[in-house]
Amino acid sequence: MRELHDGVFTGERALFQGANLRIYDSIFDDGESPLKHSRNVILSGCSFKWKYPLWYSNNITARDCSVFEMGRAGIWYTNNIEMTDTLYEAPKGFRRCDGVTLNNVQFTNAAETLWECKNVCAKEITAKGDYLAMNSENMEIDGLNLTGNYSFDGCKNVVIRNSKLLSKDAFWNSENITVYDSFISGEYLGWNSKNLTLVNCTVESLQGMCYIENLVMKNCKLINTTLAFEYSTVDADICGHIDSVKNPSGGVICAESIGELILEKDMVDISKTKIIFKDHHKAAV
Repeated sequence: MRELHDGVFTGERALFQGANLRIYDSIFDDGESPLKHSRNVILSGCSFKWKYPLWYSNNITARDCSVFEMGRAGIWYTNNIEMTDTLYEAPKGFRRCDGVTLNNVQFTNAAETLWECKNVCAKEITAKGDYLAMNSENMEIDGLNLTGNYSFDGCKNVVIRNSKLLSKDAFWNSENITVYDSFISGEYLGWNSKNLTLVNCTVESLQGMCYIENLVMKNCKLINTTLAFEYSTVDADICGHIDSVKNPSGGVICAESIGELILEKDMVDISKTKIIFKDHHKAAV
């Protein structure tokens, strides 16, 4: 492979169609699309200061790199990219990519990031921004700290572990989502989703987990969560108290206590829902 060291690359398409390159400690500045249509490129200690650095690229490895705020829409239509130990300041990163591996990446402006991507493996990620990962599929995520609303809208086949999500409207319109050992805080969690499973999670949500087909909760806590489960089919094992439950469509809800249980016969068939209070070892409904 050809090696490039300590370079400053400017002008549009500076290394257009670059192939079989190792690029060290270099700056890409003042020019769009410097590595467009590149392939088999290893980047180490590089900084990207302008737009569209990696479009239509294949087999990219980036380590200890920086993407500045104006590196907007940085990585689109790129396949098989691995990014490690990188500070990513620009919005709209990663769109329509297939085969994305992220390790210890900080997205300080993650607005509209990871849209419509496939086969994503992400570990130890920090992200701040709305609409993370919209319409992406086949994602394995471990250690995500997210501050940003409307995350994972329309996603399919996602597993999340050991994460903290401060995210209103997370998992809307999604399908086949499983979250383990995580904390989720945000209003209207999971609306209009299908097959949402939460295991060993703590949730805080106003009107959370409503309009869901096949919601499963195992060994979860609901803190400051009100008007939960409306029009959802539920299999929920809750440790502790639920502030309020409203008109689930059916299933089983098991908790130590429920502050307000709203079951309106003219809204739902209440015979389809079974409420079990753990302290009393008997069904309430």
